[in-house]
Amino acid sequence: MKIGVLTGGGDCAGLNAVIRAVVKRAEEYGWGVVGIRYGWAGLIKLDTMPLKFKDVAGIQRTGGTILKTSRTNPFKYPDGPETIIKNARELGLDAIVAIGGDDTLGVAAKLCRMGLKIVGVPKTMDNDLSGTDFTFGFDSAVNEAMHALDNIVTTGESHDRVMVVEVMGRHAGWVAAYAGIAAGANLILVPEEPICLDDIVLFLKGRFDKGEKATLIVVAEGAVLKNETGALAYDNKVDEFGHVRLGGIGQFLTDEIKKHLKCEIRCVSLGHTIRGGPPTTFDRVLSSRFGLAAVDLIKEGKFGMMVALKGTQVVSVSIDDATSKMKALDPEIHKVSKALIY
Repeated sequence: MKIGVLTGGGDCAGLNAVIRAVVKRAEEYGWGVVGIRYGWAGLIKLDTMPLKFKDVAGIQRTGGTILKTSRTNPFKYPDGPETIIKNARELGLDAIVAIGGDDTLGVAAKLCRMGLKIVGVPKTMDNDLSGTDFTFGFDSAVNEAMHALDNIVTTGESHDRVMVVEVMGRHAGWVAAYAGIAAGANLILVPEEPICLDDIVLFLKGRFDKGEKATLIVVAEGAVLKNETGALAYDNKVDEFGHVRLGGIGQFLTDEIKKHLKCEIRCVSLGHTIRGGPPTTFDRVLSSRFGLAAVDLIKEGKFGMMVALKGTQVVSVSIDDATSKMKALDPEIHKVSKALIY
């Protein structure tokens, strides 16, 4: 028995811990493991590497992925899916562990329907993948964001500044809400609720009238303005899954606030700084559990399934179901973020 493992989409902390666990469990079963480099691109270009546990024994401590990653969509290439299936056979792969988010696992679901044997592992720092309570990478990202916000608060307070901080979150406000609540943000803006500029100005005026000038506003990159159709983007270029590169809402809000209020105000974009770095304990453990469980699914012949966290238990769900819709911010968490506005 020989299995392949790949990581696709944006990197996040915990990927290496999954790879380590997959190799460990596979070797327990006497199976060989092939690392597929650069996500689905590695199966198109036959870019692979053998994986032994002695080579991955300590990689759970590091961020990123030793297998590299890309946002490759094989269905955008001539004969891309057919090439992947042919190359998987040439490599002698009996099954593949696909580690990724909505895009990577969406491809996995299609390839499964074409006959490729795949199990999925949910990865996204945005925590917006359905089918699982939490994805690995999220806890690490929000902890990095929280630490950055803690630092930004102190400089804002020292200068009586309004600090507008933009964080990742294309479609859902999980990172903004969790990090903002933890850091004590005065206002948290998420994609789930359109932004009204007048309300923000009134909110700040109210604080200024009370002598509270230092203010922390956290905004997700995918937040949208009321009466507008979409989020701000750097340009009109799209990746192979049709996504534009979002960003700029933080600076836009900063510029608009300047037009209405005389105040010290700065914008900071945390960007990719919260993607990298070592995984938290929670993510190292969750990633390890996911990796072991994925190989167990292969042993049980449960293809087309994704490992998931439900409560405290690791279970399996259909990849089709997990990628059928985006998971918005939990309304309860949104209520908490709004209740703590001050």
